[in-house]
Amino acid sequence: MVKLTLMLLVAGAVAAINLYAWRPVFDEYDHRRFREHDSLPMVTLEKMQGFTPGLNGTDRLPLVPSKYSMTVMVFLMMLSFYYFSRHVEKLARTLFLWKIEVHDQKERVYEMRRWNEALVTNMLPEHVARHFLGSKKRDEELYSQTYDEIGVMFASLPNFADFYTEESINNGGIECLRFLNEIISDFDSLLDNPKFRVITKIKTIGSTYMAASGVTPDVNTNGFASSNKEDKSERERWQHLADLADFALAMKDTLTNINNQSFNNFMLRIGMNKGGVLAGVIGARKPHYDIWGNTVNVASRMESTGVMGNIQVVEETQVILREYGFRFVRRGPIFVKGKGELLTFFLKGRDKPATFPNGPSVTLPHQVVDNS
Repeated sequence: MVKLTLMLLVAGAVAAINLYAWRPVFDEYDHRRFREHDSLPMVTLEKMQGFTPGLNGTDRLPLVPSKYSMTVMVFLMMLSFYYFSRHVEKLARTLFLWKIEVHDQKERVYEMRRWNEALVTNMLPEHVARHFLGSKKRDEELYSQTYDEIGVMFASLPNFADFYTEESINNGGIECLRFLNEIISDFDSLLDNPKFRVITKIKTIGSTYMAASGVTPDVNTNGFASSNKEDKSERERWQHLADLADFALAMKDTLTNINNQSFNNFMLRIGMNKGGVLAGVIGARKPHYDIWGNTVNVASRMESTGVMGNIQVVEETQVILREYGFRFVRRGPIFVKGKGELLTFFLKGRDKPATFPNGPSVTLPHQVVDNS
């Protein structure tokens, strides 16, 4: 509306100039234009508005004075410019709205991608999720990885089965499941500790928690500068196993705190083992990351044949962890299905604080510091 008003003002100003200021100029132009008519010495306004006889005796079209025709042309040009500007403005607004819509769609796509990445990272270990999110290969490609030296841990709540009831007082068992979820969530929160960044949660089976250490390629050194197996000492290579043992002891402390707050007496039965495994992702829908091998089977047997409140390991694992200051109690040989008799030990704690190779000492709740 402002543009139209300005254009009308300009057109009115030009019309006033044509009709008044430049009137003699336009009259002189009209006089010279029609000078060929000898019988018409002066073209007056009244004559030009009527019909004049032609040279051949025929009537000519009425003549319009130049000051009026120019004024009309100015008004027509202004109207044309106005409609053209309106058309350009409409196109600009349409393009602007399209840009906003495209920007919103991009934001929604980015947000959806972030949600998808978070979901995949929640379902799979971070290094496996990066493989699938960054891969341009076919979706049906099988992901697998072989590890020679990792740690495996199974931790179960044997007395949770006695706690679980589907009576009305527990809302059909929902309250029991809610309490189990709180326990598992507290175990998961331990993994946020930088000390346990080398540990990967594999899965939960009922009330059994399964985790592994050393399956994350870029952090399995836990602070050591060297990442090649050949360039590391025995102590450096099994640092992740010591961290897994610390994690198991931290789980026991966490459960003790939960028992004190809820007046329960849950106890963990934990089994650990070390060795080689095959890791991979299986399933086209709800893909699942898991590990397989004799190491996993022995770790599971250590849990199932263990004693509540204890962490059971085989002799080979005990020999390695003893070098990191862990204390053990010899249980003796036990029969393990499919393995025969195995000499086992109970891990009771750690005598000295855990030390990062490139960082300060960190004392966990289960560790006893010797100040003598």
